[in-house]
Amino acid sequence: MFYNIKSRNINIIILQKLKKPKISKIKRNNQIKTKLSKQGKLKTRHKPPKKQPQKSARPCPNKPEEEESDHGSDLMDMIEEDDLNFLKNAISNKSYSLLKQIRLNETDKDLTMRKRKKIENDQPLEQLYENNISKIMEETGGKSIRMLLPIKTHDGIVEKRIIEEDTIFNGEENENTNENQEENKEDNQQENNDTEIDTHNLLQVTDRPVSIVELLACREEILKAKRFKIGILSSGILENPELKSENFNVLLRMMDKQTSEVYITIRKLAMVSLLEVFKDLLPSYSIQEISQEGVKCMYIYIYIYVCVCVCVCVYILYVALVKKDTLALQKYEATLLKYYKSYLQRLEKISKILRTKNRNMQSINEQEMQLGETAVSCICELLVVHPYFNFSVNIANYVLPLLDNKRSNIREKVAQCISQIFNEDKRGQLSLTIVRKLNQYIKSRKHSIHSEVISVLLALRIKDINLDKEKEDETKQKKLMSHKQRILALSKRERKKNKKLEQVEKEMLETKGEENKQAKHKILTEITSIVFTIYFRILKQAPNSKVLSVCLEGLAKFAHCININFYQDLIGAIDRLIEEGNLGLREQLHCVQCIFTILSGQAAALNIDPYRFYVHLYKNILKVHCGRTHSETETVLQTLLQILIHQRRRITQTRTIAFVKRISTLALQSQHNATLGTLGIIKQVMQLGKAAHVLLDTDCTGDGHYQVEIEEPDYCNAHCTALYELVALQRHYHSVVRQLAKNIAYTTPTSGEGSLTAEIAKLSPQELYMEYDPAGVAFKPAVPIPKKSTVKKVQVNYCMNPEFDKYVNIIDVDNLFADGHVDFYKACKSNL
Repeated sequence: MFYNIKSRNINIIILQKLKKPKISKIKRNNQIKTKLSKQGKLKTRHKPPKKQPQKSARPCPNKPEEEESDHGSDLMDMIEEDDLNFLKNAISNKSYSLLKQIRLNETDKDLTMRKRKKIENDQPLEQLYENNISKIMEETGGKSIRMLLPIKTHDGIVEKRIIEEDTIFNGEENENTNENQEENKEDNQQENNDTEIDTHNLLQVTDRPVSIVELLACREEILKAKRFKIGILSSGILENPELKSENFNVLLRMMDKQTSEVYITIRKLAMVSLLEVFKDLLPSYSIQEISQEGVKCMYIYIYIYVCVCVCVCVYILYVALVKKDTLALQKYEATLLKYYKSYLQRLEKISKILRTKNRNMQSINEQEMQLGETAVSCICELLVVHPYFNFSVNIANYVLPLLDNKRSNIREKVAQCISQIFNEDKRGQLSLTIVRKLNQYIKSRKHSIHSEVISVLLALRIKDINLDKEKEDETKQKKLMSHKQRILALSKRERKKNKKLEQVEKEMLETKGEENKQAKHKILTEITSIVFTIYFRILKQAPNSKVLSVCLEGLAKFAHCININFYQDLIGAIDRLIEEGNLGLREQLHCVQCIFTILSGQAAALNIDPYRFYVHLYKNILKVHCGRTHSETETVLQTLLQILIHQRRRITQTRTIAFVKRISTLALQSQHNATLGTLGIIKQVMQLGKAAHVLLDTDCTGDGHYQVEIEEPDYCNAHCTALYELVALQRHYHSVVRQLAKNIAYTTPTSGEGSLTAEIAKLSPQELYMEYDPAGVAFKPAVPIPKKSTVKKVQVNYCMNPEFDKYVNIIDVDNLFADGHVDFYKACKSNL
């Protein structure tokens, strides 16, 4: 049967060959014409060419040439004083290598213009060219020369030439590549050669002195050419990164260049341009390097499996297309990763100058230090934009020691970078790595570090982490299972059924993303435990270090997450620190805030008497004022909110009245935003209870008088006084302060006289403090311009009794003060 099918197919092919193929009429006519033309029998008719009408050329508008100023005043205005001083010193010392490149055309002084023209007209062109070339070769020492177009000036024609140096980039290594790649390389080389010509080579040597303006103009031309080149290369990469990947080589080489006089600026420009390119091109995922052997084996298995299938041809075509695209993508990713790695290596090399341990930092060039700062800012920005790309952990390990750098601006940049990572990190893996490295670094330095190393931990997103929750859940689950097993003796069938139900529930959690939440919660729990390890170690081993204040601030912020077993020891350690008297105002306030934050959580069940911390807070409130200690106002407000508002049921009425009186005195010596915050707390205390209403009654009598100097709130007799400060605050310069003080004086009415507007009434004390902050040197609302007031003179008419007038005239005023003292009765009696 197979034989018959084959013979039938052969017969069909033979019949198709015997049949004459069909030809169109046009093709047949062309064949006849070619045959006749070969035999010479074809008659051709030559038509006369049509005369095309000549188009008149449009007259070109004569554009007025822009006259450039010879003085260079505009250019001088753009240059800083440091650059001018540098160039002046360079000219005087003859140390500026750019002067060697400036040249002028040497002219023969002996020959006149007419004689030279006659000689040149008599000689042939070939001889003139050979003479010029031989002279030029002697001058340049046999180097290759490139002739440029001449320039016509008032003195004559100036010929221009440059000495060709290494201006060809490495783009022609592989000659057997595809035609498209060769064309792209030729285009890149042409662009690079055009832009590589330094403008200082275009000038010629002279013995006359060179002005600063000329040097600055030459420097500006060089920078302009380099900027143009960097822009072309960067835009080429962004347009087609797969084909223009060789541009990375050129830009990376610019970062290493140190021959030019403007190499610092060029390296900065190349550095920042590559940063923007990588920010746009790098993907959000990490690139994995795949070995080619594994890929080949994988495709062999796929091919074997496909051969078994029915649709062999279709599937092979599909796999071939997919394989081609996949290989192209893998090649592009490998190239991108290679250049990214070399870029990071160069940044690390440039910024190593900032990590030198030499004590004499003055010997290091300041420009090199600024270049290192730019490199550090590029590294930090890459880490922020692509935190989970390749080498992110390496970047973090390199950047973290710079938090303890001697230069404050470097510490600020790195601290801002890490704080931003902590705020924006949704996975938590990089944050965990950074916290672990910080713990190791602090331990190795024995706590002799700058405060920025600890302050970055305040940016962590630790909110609802309970370190005891996992243990509690495990114990509850064990008790529940044991109780169930006692009640129900499950059979084998029921156990299998329960296992299947657990598996289904696990799959449902995976579809809802619950398992990712559990993994993230586990990471945050580990971060929290490491953070508290750092804080507790500082409290125990370095209580007198300069990072204690930041440590206490962190404890006050995250105290609600501390394990309940550490509460008693922590409170005792903080109390000892305060009693020693070595802490400043900021540290004492953070200690008190930390204690009350702890007591607001799970420690409320413990039998801890916080009276001594009430005394510490009451004592330090009046040390805060609108001067140097204004920054501590926010800490005081947060602590007072916890005491008087959130924990108002745990404080006695006597303490409440004492604190209200104390903070009303604080309002008189604070800025208006701090005054509004304290008045907001007093308003809420008045609304939530009637204990403080005693201070509004001026007729109240008590068993003593108010003693301000006593530092204990329970014994100062604050209920024997009144809020006289509200009278002064109603004449405050800020309008909102006046309204709020009047509202409190009228016992906080919601409507009628003394009531507040809805916008002010809904704001909390913290919102009042932030909303009216004068940090931007602006009042909100704006202070109105005072009106001009004219004072009217009141006419005074004295109506004197005639008897009194007679009595006044009797007294002898001249001898009245003769004895040094006055006795009016005696004087009056003697004169009567």
